[in-house]
Amino acid sequence: MNTKIDCRGLACPAPVLKTKELIEQEKPEKLIVIVDNEAAKQNVTRFMEYQGFNVSASEEGTDFHVTGRAAKGAESAVKPEKTIESKELKQKIMVMVGADRMGHGDDVLGLKLMVSFLKTLKEMGDELWRLVFVNNGVKMTISNSEVLPVLEDLEKSGVYILVCGTCLTHFNLFEKKMVGETTNMLDIVTAMQLADKVVNI
Repeated sequence: MNTKIDCRGLACPAPVLKTKELIEQEKPEKLIVIVDNEAAKQNVTRFMEYQGFNVSASEEGTDFHVTGRAAKGAESAVKPEKTIESKELKQKIMVMVGADRMGHGDDVLGLKLMVSFLKTLKEMGDELWRLVFVNNGVKMTISNSEVLPVLEDLEKSGVYILVCGTCLTHFNLFEKKMVGETTNMLDIVTAMQLADKVVNI
């Protein structure tokens, strides 16, 4: 069965939620999701891939058509967790960074503290499981960020970095993101459920 859904004009994470609902209810062999921004395109693409679809995306005018074809025998939504399970972590700590400064009062001091904090995160070792950037925090992941090399090293070491696509779009920074995976609120909430501990900064 082939299905098409129009998710233009919907705020995150609605396009992914509508895609999820349709896949669960109808189990289509082919699914086309129409979205109107790059963040939604990436989020829907990634979700459909996790659900076992072979996915392609095309740009038509100002819209994106994300097409998924069900792959026979594919397992659903297992890629990230297989990687995590193989590490046999004692606990999974998720750190959510909601600003590019730490604390209130002096912005220069706040930036120094945030840079120092991110540089020190590696001391958590294998217990650092997810590093999530939302709101102003996404500015730490862009091309001129002082901590970009630190984040790149964390990602290479196996830390899963998620960067809010809606936030990047809001600040006009989508094309400047250099590290991490563009994500949506469904992924963030799911990660919070799976984490043993969530630290908010």
